[in-house]
Amino acid sequence: MDIYQEAVIRQQIGLTEEALLVIEDAFVKLAQNQVVMPPVMHIDISDYQGEVDVKSAYIKGLDKFVIKQSSGFFNNPKKGLPSSGGLMIVIDATTGFPCALLLDNGYLTDIRTALAGAISAKYLAPKKINKVGVIGAGNQAKLQLEALKLVRDYNEVIVHARDLQKAEAFAKTVSKQLDCKISVARLVSQVVTNVDTLITTTPSSIPFVMIDDLHPGLHITAMGSDAPYKNEVDALAFDRFDQIVCDDINQCLKLGECHFADKNGFYQKNEHKVTTLGKIINTPKLARQGDEVITLCDLTGVGAQDTAIANYALKRLQKTSKVEASELGFSHLL
Repeated sequence: MDIYQEAVIRQQIGLTEEALLVIEDAFVKLAQNQVVMPPVMHIDISDYQGEVDVKSAYIKGLDKFVIKQSSGFFNNPKKGLPSSGGLMIVIDATTGFPCALLLDNGYLTDIRTALAGAISAKYLAPKKINKVGVIGAGNQAKLQLEALKLVRDYNEVIVHARDLQKAEAFAKTVSKQLDCKISVARLVSQVVTNVDTLITTTPSSIPFVMIDDLHPGLHITAMGSDAPYKNEVDALAFDRFDQIVCDDINQCLKLGECHFADKNGFYQKNEHKVTTLGKIINTPKLARQGDEVITLCDLTGVGAQDTAIANYALKRLQKTSKVEASELGFSHLL
């Protein structure tokens, strides 16, 4: 079994247009019922402010699938450690035997999540973005902004985080990396009301995107709610959305913003507005329906993304390894 460490994986996989198309295809296959995907196994470790998810999917046509473990331990930064981690076990779909281990420490999960956000914006955000808002100032917030550059041009960002010092440090660092102006807002409402594309990237259990702050032309990519207790968008807001797009409807009803809307009686009466990202990718005429509409994309992170990014990564890693082995004079890999 081939084993690949994070450093090697990082060298081969990044936020590229090629990788974005790989994730797009996974969403399309999911919408076309060409994916076998079990429910997420979620483990809360509340004693240490941690959580672990196990996700998997088999995509028809691929000869390998993945069982992925990812974790989020939100006290880790205080210990000088990243909050996210994980690994992917790649399994031969024809034999059931493990064939590779990707010790990525959650890197591929971060990449496929950021690419999903970019895909959301590609089909749902205004064609011209004046200001981008981001709630949260962690690694995923940075990656979301970086991935957004693949599909939209922008030069101004407003960021908010509970820790204003962290938001200010984020603004200083990321503005240089992405060559754009980033300002810090003290209140969430100051972000929502002043941007036309909003990205939420927090593990919050208390909604902060409120109905009164929504305005015509706004697109929201909400990707923080990936557990039954997480909630970034107030359920009341569902009455104002013109279009609601899920990565997977069943999963969003269990884990995402749709879960709380359903729990509070706002999903069923707005169900006619709901579709999936895969259907929109496959039928672009279903994408954003006008300049004044308000759209929400509810991203919970699906196993199909993990299998897709792992297959893509493994092919690139194996190709590179073979080239290196050939250059060293080896005829095969051990």
